[in-house]
Amino acid sequence: MASNMQDIKRRIKSVNSTEHITNAMKLVSAAKLRKAKATFEKTTKYFHYVTESIEEIFNSTTDIPEKYLIGSREIVNSCYIIITSNRGLCGAFNTNVIKEAEALIKKDHHKPIIIAVGSRGRDYFAKRGYDIENEYLAPPESISFLETKEMTRPILEMYDSGKIDEVYLIYTSYVNNLEQAVKTERILPFDIEDDPEVMKLDKQVEYEPSVEEVFNYLVPKYVEMKVYGSVVESATCEHAARRMAMENATDNAREMLDNLSLFYNRARQAAITNQIIEVVSGSEAQQ
Repeated sequence: MASNMQDIKRRIKSVNSTEHITNAMKLVSAAKLRKAKATFEKTTKYFHYVTESIEEIFNSTTDIPEKYLIGSREIVNSCYIIITSNRGLCGAFNTNVIKEAEALIKKDHHKPIIIAVGSRGRDYFAKRGYDIENEYLAPPESISFLETKEMTRPILEMYDSGKIDEVYLIYTSYVNNLEQAVKTERILPFDIEDDPEVMKLDKQVEYEPSVEEVFNYLVPKYVEMKVYGSVVESATCEHAARRMAMENATDNAREMLDNLSLFYNRARQAAITNQIIEVVSGSEAQQ
């Protein structure tokens, strides 16, 4: 009985230490989430305005250079930009993105070109024999727009040179603090008919110096903004997922502590009862 009580006390001490750690991590994640969410909300409005303006132009002209339109070339080689985190302890955040990306890649009958943002995705696909074209392992919340520009430049060069024929962006989309959803977007080439609700411009638009020059400038900007917005959104989702995971872990630890305390008290009570019985039995035997 004494040995059993000692085991329970050791488990209580261990679980109590774990509870302190998970609770501290929850508080840290909550603080990071507030900061990341503020950045996400600031950038979202601006980037949505810019990307919607570009999409309006795409939908209001038939003079877009063919190389940016779907159907202009045979789709042979695909590029996948996969955004994960560098750390774990965030529930199914990384697993969901990796599953979505892997399902998409397995449908590809040609060798995929993978751009990994975050070490979790990089490690997963590298261990399974996939070639990682480029990797960016800085924490997503610290990646600046200029770094995103450097990230997208080789992708656009590969697309323009014909090395790749389409570009997919796979990341986690923010719904609210309790819900995040994996999202897959094809950012190149464009399928204008996929956006029938985008407002079309009523007036005739003239492009200077030429349509091709304008779109050669707009398309890289559009891709840069899409990627940067996704990185910022994914960082927000990561902290939200980690906060929720640590909160659940803390609640489970506290529930376990309650159960262990109950078992300990029962064992202690049983030990005291046995001692009383022994004393009474010894006293009766002497009479």
